[in-house]
Amino acid sequence: MLAVYAKSADPSEPLNALELGERPEPEVPDGWTTVSVRAASLNHHDLWSLRGVGLPEERLPMILGCDAAGIDTDGNEVVVHAVISSDDWRGDETLDPGRSLLSERFQGTFAERVAVPRRNLVPKPEGMSFAQAACMPTAWLTAYRMLFVTGDLAPGQTVLVQGSTGGIASAAIMLGSAAGLRVWVTGRSEDKRERALGLGAAAAFESGARLPERVDAVIESVGEATWAHSLRAVKPGGKVIVTGATSGPNPPAELPRVFFLQLRIIGSTMGSRDELLQLMRFCGERGIEPEIDRVLPLADAREGFAAMAAGEIVGKIVFELG
Repeated sequence: MLAVYAKSADPSEPLNALELGERPEPEVPDGWTTVSVRAASLNHHDLWSLRGVGLPEERLPMILGCDAAGIDTDGNEVVVHAVISSDDWRGDETLDPGRSLLSERFQGTFAERVAVPRRNLVPKPEGMSFAQAACMPTAWLTAYRMLFVTGDLAPGQTVLVQGSTGGIASAAIMLGSAAGLRVWVTGRSEDKRERALGLGAAAAFESGARLPERVDAVIESVGEATWAHSLRAVKPGGKVIVTGATSGPNPPAELPRVFFLQLRIIGSTMGSRDELLQLMRFCGERGIEPEIDRVLPLADAREGFAAMAAGEIVGKIVFELG
C-alpha cells in the first residue's frame, strides 16, 4: 500500500528522511481493526519524527501521521483517536505512563490503511467532511483541552495565543472566540496577524509586543522564542498553559517572576477520547469548521511537509486518499 514514512532521521534537514512508497499492509493485533484512510492531517509531531525525536533508529522505517478519518471494516465513517494507551489502562488515556501516539511505536496514518485499537475509533459527525474530521484528533483536541480542561477558562476572560496561524493556534482562536473568550494573538507578519483576525481573534500584535493589559492565560506552544513574553504577558495568579516547544525546548526559567507573581505553569498534552467527542459536538453546535491551509493528495505529501517546515501555513494541511 502507498504510504509516507520516515526511512531515517535527519535533525538538521528533516525532509531528507522523508520517503513515499509502498509499505506492507498493517498488522492487526487482537482488539484492533483497520481503517481505510480517507483523510489525514499533518502535525509538527511528524517533522520532529523525521528529526529523530521520539523515534529511535530501531523503529524505522515508520509510517508517519497521528490523525485520520476514514471507514472501518464494518463500513462506519470514523475518526481515529491518536493516543494509544495500555490494554489495561482505564480513564484519561493521556495520563497512562505507557501511552504513545500512532507513528511512535505503531505505524501511523499517512497510508491507505492503518491499524488501530477498536476503542480508539469514534463516529465521524455527519455534517463534518473527512478532511475536517482529520484535523480534530491532535491540534484541535490539544487546543480544546488547553482552553477548557487544563485551562478551565470562562467566557469574558482574555487569553493570548502565541503564534497566530499554526494548527493549534488557529484552533485555539476559533474555539476560544466561539466560547466567548477574548482572544489575542501574536504573529510575525502583518499577513498572518490579519488572517488571525479573520479567524475570530479580537486583537493581533507583533511577536514580543507590549500588550495593552495583562491576560488571564497564555496558550504556549512555541517555546524558547516566546517564553519570556508569555510570562510577562500574564497577570498575577494567571496561567501559562504549555503544550509544545516548536522553537526550542529550553526557555529561560525566570523563576522569580513565577513565584513572585504566583503564576501557574500548566502542562497539557493532547486529549482523551471523551474530550474528542466533546470537541466535535462543540464544533457541530457552534458551526465551527477548522481552517485548512491546503488539501493535497498523499502522493504530494512532501509539498505539505516543506510548507510546514518553512512556517508558511495558516491552519492545517490535509492529505486525501481515495
